[in-house]
Amino acid sequence: MKTKINLETWNRKEHFLFFKQMEEPFYGITTTIDCTKGYNESKQLGISFFTYYLHQTLMAVNAIENFRYRISNDDIFLHDTISASATVMREDKTFGFSFMEYSENMQDFAQIVTAEIDRIQSTTGIITTEYPENLIHFSALPWINFTSLSHARSFTWPDSCPKISFGKMTNQNGKKTIPVSVHVHHGLVDGYHVGLFLEKLQELL
Repeated sequence: MKTKINLETWNRKEHFLFFKQMEEPFYGITTTIDCTKGYNESKQLGISFFTYYLHQTLMAVNAIENFRYRISNDDIFLHDTISASATVMREDKTFGFSFMEYSENMQDFAQIVTAEIDRIQSTTGIITTEYPENLIHFSALPWINFTSLSHARSFTWPDSCPKISFGKMTNQNGKKTIPVSVHVHHGLVDGYHVGLFLEKLQELL
């Protein structure tokens, strides 16, 4: 379900129109998250750490209203629930874009992720299905402890989906940390809201 925002009465009208006219309305922030608790819990639950932190990311995204705004044909909609399109690597080292529907239940979500990863393995190319609007674009780069990140993007495509990436987990004196990159449309999401998201994500991890 989604609700159309009345632009004329929306308190972000001026902000949206200001950033909407820009060739590149997206900006990005990279930080490091302490994931010690989350990693240990994923092992106790018997699920992959990727599945665990993707689930917690979606939980944090769905908790922040501004991360649930999407632009469609110049209209703005607030979606009730946000799912994920995560890049999934195949055995031949190519990747495809998945669709992983969000479930609040961790075990149910783990089954969805496993089934979708298996599906991607039997496909070729990048676009493997039809994708709804209520998504985040998600990627994992477990080989790289990055300190910044940018995305390939067409400025002609009317994109408004947040793009969230996780890097390589490192362990120092028993403390596990992981880099997280967040790219968002400034007409919909300000630094304050990214801060709320990262605070919630840290709480969940």
